[in-house]
Amino acid sequence: MASGDDSPIFEDDESPLYSLEKMTDLVAVWEVALSDGIHKIEFEHGTTSGKRVVYVDGKEEIRKEWMFKLVGKETFCVGAAKTKATINIDAISGFAYEYTLEINGKSLKKYMENRSKTTNTWVLHLDGEDLRVVLEKDTMDVWCNGKKMETAVSRHCVRYRWNVTAPPDSGDVVINQVLSGEFVEDGTETHFSVGSHSCYIKAVSSGKRKEGIIHTLIVDNKEIPEILE
Repeated sequence: MASGDDSPIFEDDESPLYSLEKMTDLVAVWEVALSDGIHKIEFEHGTTSGKRVVYVDGKEEIRKEWMFKLVGKETFCVGAAKTKATINIDAISGFAYEYTLEINGKSLKKYMENRSKTTNTWVLHLDGEDLRVVLEKDTMDVWCNGKKMETAVSRHCVRYRWNVTAPPDSGDVVINQVLSGEFVEDGTETHFSVGSHSCYIKAVSSGKRKEGIIHTLIVDNKEIPEILE
């Protein structure tokens, strides 16, 4: 059992790395949106043996077969940035247990609320490829399809641009990093291209202290709506 928005979700989809049929003690599943992608965390807990198994994106990260103490916590890392995650196991009554997930020491709900204030995320489909672009506003790190892009900082503005191309019949996305940026009258524009498509992130002041800078992704002169994760 779990509580609040930190509660797990259950799904019937299959993973290429293991069979859910073998996970007889599966008690919790969470999805966590980070800059490098959306990660799936699964937790097995044997309430008789005390067994604890943690999977991240289908890969086994922790396995403990016998645990005399049925409550406690398991800490591990998620994603390319090695974000700290902790699963808390608490008894609520009799043989019923509650499972909650923390990210960087915060409840999942609180972490995602904070993240929504410090990042912008866009998802688009171009030339047969699904792209997820994330801008981390506090560090100005830029991620595209799970890869952190290099950035260059001048005294006047942050300059970054990247090209994303898909070689014919390869099925792979190749990211060629080229740094650039420019000032415009009402803010800055950060240009990059996706295949033959012209794109840029426009940053302008909202004029309101609480809202700060507004970042907008433009692709082929069309604004791409931001998504909330």
